[in-house]
Amino acid sequence: MNEESKAAPIRVVVAKVGLDGHDRGAKVVARALRDAGMEVIYTGLHNSPEQVVATALSEDADAIGLSILSGAHMTLFPKVVELLKEQGAEDVTVFGGGIIPEEDAAALESGGVAKIFGPGAQTTEISSWVRDNIGRSPVA
Repeated sequence: MNEESKAAPIRVVVAKVGLDGHDRGAKVVARALRDAGMEVIYTGLHNSPEQVVATALSEDADAIGLSILSGAHMTLFPKVVELLKEQGAEDVTVFGGGIIPEEDAAALESGGVAKIFGPGAQTTEISSWVRDNIGRSPVA
């Protein structure tokens, strides 16, 4: 068995936070990550940051992928990052996407969100980024 085959799959929670009711993009990303060999837990619509973090912790997730179209990204994304820090789970990588202006994306990335994907991001780009930036230790 080579090292790659002994590594546990990357576990990603894909979540819609806030009152945003449009989840097509999140479902497409969840499917792409799953097709790329990752374990994906999709939380559905209307999650609070607290629910997302609780799910990530209970599922032993490596990452949280947030999707938002409602414009509340500057409140909700930092709240998820803050809650992870409060729980001692800074090792859970947060990334996101949706309708987020470039200047807000830069602010979110400087505030602890690892990566923001804008409209039109290719699913192959997202899954490659996750694979390259979120690693699991090989299983002993």
